[in-house]
Amino acid sequence: MRSVVRLPRSLTPTPWRLRVAAAATTAVLGAALLAGGGPAAADASGPAPVDVTVNAAEGQGTIPDTAYGLNSAVWDSQMNVPQVQDLLQSAQVGMLRYPGGSYGDLYHWKDNTAPGGYVAPGTDFDAFMGTVRKIGAQPILIANYGSGTPQEAADWVRYANVTQKYGAKYWEIGNELYGNGHYGSGWERDDHADTSPAAYARNVADYATAMKAVDPTVRIGAVLTLPGNWPDGVMAGGESADWNHTVIPLIAGKADFVIVHWYPGGSDAAQMLGEPSQLTGELAQLRDELDAGGAAGTPIALTEVNSNVDEDTQPDALFGADTYVTALQSGVFTVDWWDTHNGPGAISTAPDGATDYDDYGILSSGTCVGSVCEPPLNTPFPTYFAISMLSRLGRPGDQLVGAGTTSPLVSAHAVHRADGDLSVMLINKDPAHAQQVALHYAGFTPDGSPAAVATFRDQASSIETGTTGDVTAQTLPPYSITTVTLHPGAGTQSALSAPGAPHVTAVTDTSATVSWTPSAGGTPTRYEVYRQNGTTSELLADSTGGSATVHNLTPGATFTWNVLARDSAGRLSRPSDPVTVRTGTPAHSTCQVSFQVTGGWGNGYNANVSITSTAPTPITGWTLAFSFPAAGESVSGFWNAHVTQQGRDVVATPVDWNSTLAANGGNSVSFGFTGANTGAYPPPTVFTLNGTVCTTT
Repeated sequence: MRSVVRLPRSLTPTPWRLRVAAAATTAVLGAALLAGGGPAAADASGPAPVDVTVNAAEGQGTIPDTAYGLNSAVWDSQMNVPQVQDLLQSAQVGMLRYPGGSYGDLYHWKDNTAPGGYVAPGTDFDAFMGTVRKIGAQPILIANYGSGTPQEAADWVRYANVTQKYGAKYWEIGNELYGNGHYGSGWERDDHADTSPAAYARNVADYATAMKAVDPTVRIGAVLTLPGNWPDGVMAGGESADWNHTVIPLIAGKADFVIVHWYPGGSDAAQMLGEPSQLTGELAQLRDELDAGGAAGTPIALTEVNSNVDEDTQPDALFGADTYVTALQSGVFTVDWWDTHNGPGAISTAPDGATDYDDYGILSSGTCVGSVCEPPLNTPFPTYFAISMLSRLGRPGDQLVGAGTTSPLVSAHAVHRADGDLSVMLINKDPAHAQQVALHYAGFTPDGSPAAVATFRDQASSIETGTTGDVTAQTLPPYSITTVTLHPGAGTQSALSAPGAPHVTAVTDTSATVSWTPSAGGTPTRYEVYRQNGTTSELLADSTGGSATVHNLTPGATFTWNVLARDSAGRLSRPSDPVTVRTGTPAHSTCQVSFQVTGGWGNGYNANVSITSTAPTPITGWTLAFSFPAAGESVSGFWNAHVTQQGRDVVATPVDWNSTLAANGGNSVSFGFTGANTGAYPPPTVFTLNGTVCTTT
């Protein structure tokens, strides 16, 4: 675990915003990603093109109107000036967060003060809402938990939504409260006598009650932390559960959404550019924790994100574009970049030779460090253009669909637009070489007309636009973001709407039933259930009604399904929203295994495994086998067993004193191991004892 405490600079002499970027070590892209050199032309004798496959039949959800967000801070004297408003409107920012990170636990909205911090003129709540309304965004507001009260928050709701009729829907209760010193590191103000996670969760309920008494339509958010990021797994003295496992059961049914922040903190640009792929697993593990804690289906907001590396140069722009869409594909309803302005820090040089000012803002503060000065005030940094490129990929109401590539140097994301067009975003992570891309389409047929192309090149000051007649090939400049938008062929798309609201019931270890609401726009001949399998879709079942049961599933596995309707011409509708299916282990087996994480520290954890045999005869000499769900997990130590690992597969065998398992559950044997993790570390789900699949708890 690496913690970085940073005091950001701003446009005024004394402002600060204290935040922590704490994350586990993350995997690098690999030796193929060049770490140096300036931009270069494509190598004529280079490798074969990278294959990019887009699967429009693989639905990953609809882009919400809150998707593309950004933080605003009250110490930023430029936050509401017309030039900044125009820039944010041009980038189509859809959500603005206020009053700014840890300032949320200092800020008192009534008198526009933050004792212990700095508040710039012209940054009061009404001025902020003027910007929100001008750019057509929504606010997400941080109610002061650290030095405020539920009554103060309720009064803010009354002023915002009753007096001013702003319709502010989303309200966070504090910011990064796990950083209140309870676990040793303290950067977040918390004046409560009890700073434990249990106290925070109980107080969230009080805030929710007071605020909803004023306006029942507001949505209340509670602070969590992402698995694999500090303080995940950490417990203070006398506690038996970490922050998430304490807070989630207590806020279930009381908070309407949860909040996480992500500053992965790679050691260099190459490592940082590989990190967005880890976010999918971390968010999936968080959803598992919500499910287990009684808060299944609770929406997730990623209200702060930045890379910690090359913050205002092209690598961070590539990271940002990749991260926004990756998070949205994982079901997050808003991604809010830190920050509009932040100020320079240590000066360095990015892999492409550009100057990095260590500035987390998307717009220049126009200030200097020694003799090195940023560009003029409010000059857009590359991260601004990364956000601008998002709306060229898709807008609210458009559908995210599957896309994949054959190279770690190229990321791909795709959107099936509401008007029928298909847009593909291609990110070249190589600083020195262009990438040739071969595009393949499933579930979509282009009409053959020229496709619109938008490109943001390395060290460019604007986005280039043009067209291409070849919709099957694209050359990606070094360190670039490119979107290609194609029109559908006439008569190739069904008039049927996507089936609605799929949900899963009757889940066993080998089967599950999925149901949905009917398609509109015609009469389907049948519905088809598909499993997402990389960039391909695997047909599992079909039905003429509103449900289907899928058999022969793998025990202890997780699947993602879509439902599509087929019309009388044989064309498939758009896919339904994705639905996650998790099968269990056998309800009845001759063995039982209990797996429990007993403590962690962000990039590592201790686990205990207990084995019981219910077979009618004793077992002398046992072999327990399981696989880690995530590629970033490994065994770094063990006790009370011999443990070996090959790839993701782990095998444990006994030591002398615990080699016998009595018949009929007469005894249990236990062993433990220390796990190391890069990013997510979901628990193993299937254990086999001497080849038999056990019941797992």
